[in-house]
Amino acid sequence: MEIIKSKKEMQAKALAWRKDGKSIGFAPTMGYLHAGHLSLFAQARKENDIVVASIFVNPMQFGPQEDYDAYPRDLERDSRLCAENGVDCLFAPDKAEMYEADFATYVQVEGLDNYLCGASRPGHFRGVTTVVMKLFAICQPNRTYFGQKDIQQLTILQRMVGDLDLPLEIRMVPTQREADGLAISSRNVFLSEAERKQAPAIYQSLALAQKLINEGEKDVDIIIEMASNHLHKNAPLGHIDYLQIVDAAKLDPLLKIEKPLVIATAVKMPGARLIDNIYMK
Repeated sequence: MEIIKSKKEMQAKALAWRKDGKSIGFAPTMGYLHAGHLSLFAQARKENDIVVASIFVNPMQFGPQEDYDAYPRDLERDSRLCAENGVDCLFAPDKAEMYEADFATYVQVEGLDNYLCGASRPGHFRGVTTVVMKLFAICQPNRTYFGQKDIQQLTILQRMVGDLDLPLEIRMVPTQREADGLAISSRNVFLSEAERKQAPAIYQSLALAQKLINEGEKDVDIIIEMASNHLHKNAPLGHIDYLQIVDAAKLDPLLKIEKPLVIATAVKMPGARLIDNIYMK
């Protein structure tokens, strides 16, 4: 596996692969890799000639009170995991390489960032769309892979790709979970022992909402109240940022149950803010 830190070198190599008729599968990450990332690499390996991963902790998507400096980093470990899991090339630029001092161009998908995480993290998704657009230009993928756990991010990026007529496909890969249901995340390392014991209640609350919908409950308020009560009772250390049922395409809260939909939540534990969702077709 080759490790490239120059965006010009990475772009030249990707364009050469495309000229040779090889397809590129791309998995952008912020590193500190876990089973969720490895599932992206595995899917990309099945569908493409070349697999490219990137590791870049993007400062543009962190707010002033968020954990950019504390975000876990271990490039040596991550490089080894990439090499062991089918990645052909790792693009690992530093901040100065990705953003010149006079950087002044941004990409924003309007509307979809008003809901869910966007409501409490202003500017976050502008940072995501800007860096991902740069990574698409640099790595030239035919297909790119994102985990379902970050479903708002994925939905916004799908809209960006469609609106700007980018010649690539976005693939959604199912959320990878611990044995007790907790969605695997790089931020889980920040949880205390007590927080980790309570954290599975996040997914349990979503599963309860899904069960109520499957049983025919149509009242969104009742479903949200029951799921929230379960979360409050079983994860008292957590504060619910949001727990909503939203339209799968528009991400706006539903007034009545209509599929496809997403049951989504964000919970602030003392150690980390955790997100999770269930998609229902």
